[in-house]
Amino acid sequence: MNINDLKEKVIKAIDDNKERIIKASKDIYATPEYGYKEFESTKTAINFLKELGLEVEENIAVTGCKAVIEGGKPGPNVAILGELDAISCATHKDAVETGAVHACGHSNQMGGMLGAALGLVKSGVLKELSGDVSIIATPAEEFIELDYRAQLRDQGKLTYFGGKQELIKKGHFDSVDMTMMFHSLDMDGKDALIGPVSNGFVGKKIKFMGKESHAGSAPEDGINALNAAMLAMNNIHAQRETFKDTDKVRVHPIITKGGDIVNSVPDDVQMESYVRARTIEGMIDSNKKVDRAIKAGAMAVGADVEITNIPGYLPILKHSSLDTLFKNNLLFLGIPEDKIIEGGDFTGSFDLGDVSHIMPTLHPMIGGVVGSLHTRQFEVVDEYKAYIMPAKTMALTVIDLLFNDAEVARDILDNFTPEMTKEEYLEFLESVDNVDVFEY
Repeated sequence: MNINDLKEKVIKAIDDNKERIIKASKDIYATPEYGYKEFESTKTAINFLKELGLEVEENIAVTGCKAVIEGGKPGPNVAILGELDAISCATHKDAVETGAVHACGHSNQMGGMLGAALGLVKSGVLKELSGDVSIIATPAEEFIELDYRAQLRDQGKLTYFGGKQELIKKGHFDSVDMTMMFHSLDMDGKDALIGPVSNGFVGKKIKFMGKESHAGSAPEDGINALNAAMLAMNNIHAQRETFKDTDKVRVHPIITKGGDIVNSVPDDVQMESYVRARTIEGMIDSNKKVDRAIKAGAMAVGADVEITNIPGYLPILKHSSLDTLFKNNLLFLGIPEDKIIEGGDFTGSFDLGDVSHIMPTLHPMIGGVVGSLHTRQFEVVDEYKAYIMPAKTMALTVIDLLFNDAEVARDILDNFTPEMTKEEYLEFLESVDNVDVFEY
């Protein structure tokens, strides 16, 4: 059977089951959950994969699941990923009581991942291919609720706050040779974007420790931790002109606790922040400057400060050979070339960036949605483009990679030099993960 015949079989299998795929994605959309809490979404994925006759490894990193579709002959392992968690946007019309909603399109990703799995299984094409396909529903892409994740770490349930970080550590990518997934994006009438790059970041929790006193009758007896925090934020602003333009640095702190009561000088004020940059070197350099600015704010009023640096995500690296395969399959499906954007620059962050430093990755952006990510305007407007088109395109790309004794995949791997080994990657995370206490 030639390669196009295999592709047509997959396309038919997905088309014949498209309502099933859309329903699974909508079921996940209807149960939005924050990272490491995606219990209902994980159940939906598990049930879908089990109905395909696959053995499923459950709760691989608190939540999440993994299944392997075996090929007809030995060969590389290609992973298709989807993300389970939702973001907080309480003003979105579909937000639940917790404020959670899939305003980042992760439910679309899950539909695409499950649809690709269905197409590969139902069509039976894997017996004609050399290699296996791992289907991995990953938790906790959104780097939020840091206190909750710290509790899980204290309980020994996880080491890292990001889902793919945790899966790398736990060995779930050890048998994987390359990965693919997609992200939803409103592209003003375009259907797809290939070859995006992004920033990485360091996560931060900051606690200013002052001295309480009566705010009305004896403020001079206190040390105002809120003033220390406000000065620290202004100090950070003063650093912005020192950031290299090419590093595309973004620092955006928030105050998560501003004090206890208005009648007492605040003695416990807390902040969170990301320090983002395009390169690892830029992340480290800008983070040092931010730490310096925070300590200066504390020193100015005589407060102490505790800075907890948390390993965030690495900048995403693109792989042109995988991008080309994906684009060619979009064209195979009839997507006009002028509806495909090549290259994209995102100063946000994706935890697939961590995986991309270890193995070849594919991370296109797919349309079918309107509204900016993480906002009340985000919604699906074209179910085919949002769920079915990426399911087909990823499955077809798997065929390209594993056809003819996995000739294409083997060539990519033979010419790929990872930026980091798994061991080097984990060592880097350890180097970032630290607590710095400054006592005045």
